[in-house]
Amino acid sequence: MKKVFIRQIIPIILTILTFFLLATLLYGLLLLLNSLNIGSPIVLDFRKRDVLIGIAVYLKTAIDFAIFIGNLMHSNPGWKKRIAIELGTAIGNAAGTFLILIVWVVFKEIPIIMMAMIFIASVVLLRMAEESLEEFLKQKRSFIKLDITKPVSLLQKQLDFVNQLFRPILKFFVPSLNLTKTKKLSFTNLITFSFTIPFILGLDDFAGYIPLFSIINIFGFALGVMFGHMILNVGLFIWPTMTVKVVKHPFVLMIGGIAFIGLALWGFYETFHLLLKII
Repeated sequence: MKKVFIRQIIPIILTILTFFLLATLLYGLLLLLNSLNIGSPIVLDFRKRDVLIGIAVYLKTAIDFAIFIGNLMHSNPGWKKRIAIELGTAIGNAAGTFLILIVWVVFKEIPIIMMAMIFIASVVLLRMAEESLEEFLKQKRSFIKLDITKPVSLLQKQLDFVNQLFRPILKFFVPSLNLTKTKKLSFTNLITFSFTIPFILGLDDFAGYIPLFSIINIFGFALGVMFGHMILNVGLFIWPTMTVKVVKHPFVLMIGGIAFIGLALWGFYETFHLLLKII
C-alpha cells in the first residue's frame, strides 16, 4: 500500500495541484491582458460547453504527446521521475497556451494580422487532419463494419497534395520531432526536456484553433485544454498502455480528422471574410 501511495497517488495529487496553480496563473494573465485595454475585454467566466470543447480538442490532438510521455516514462522509471515529467509537461503545455493567448489578444484588433493568423492556423489544421488520417490508415482497421480504407486513403492523398503546396508555411509552424526515441535523464534535465516538447506541441495545437476563438469563450477553452492535459497525465500514470490505445482509437482518429478539416474550412472562410472587409 505504501508503494502504491508513493508511485501513484503522490504524482496524481501533484498533477491535480499543478492544474489548479496553472489555472490561477491563466486567470491572472487574462486579468493583466484586460488591464491593458487592448480591444474588447476577455470575459473571465466560463461555460461548461467551452471547457468540454477544450478537453475534447486537447485529448484529440494529444496522440504524439501520449506516445512521447509513454516512452519517456518507460525510459525514466520511478515516482520521482514521474513528478519531473508531470511538472515539465504541464508547465510546457501551459506556457505554449499562454503565449498563443497573448499573441491573440494583442493582435486581434488588427485585421490584416488577424487574417494572417487565421490563415496559418487553418493550414496547420489541414496538416493535423492529414496526420490523423495517416495514423488511422496505419492501423489497418476500422471502427465500423464497412471498410472505409479506400475513401480515407483518397482523402488523405488529397490533403497531402494541398499540404505540399503549403509546405513553405508549414515548415515554420509544424514541428518535426522524433518522439519515439527518448533516453534516461537526471531529474533536472528531465524537467527541462519534458518542458520543451509539450511547449512546441502546445504552440502548434493551440494555434490551430485560433479560428474557434471568435465563437467560444477563450478562458473556458484554455481551462479545458489544461484540464485535458491533467486527465491525460493521470491516465498515463495509472494505465499508460490503455491511455495510448484510447487516443489512437480509429474512431477518435477519424472524427478528429474530419473535425480538423471542418475547422480549417471555417478558418479559410473567416480569412476571406476579413479580406473583403480590408478591401
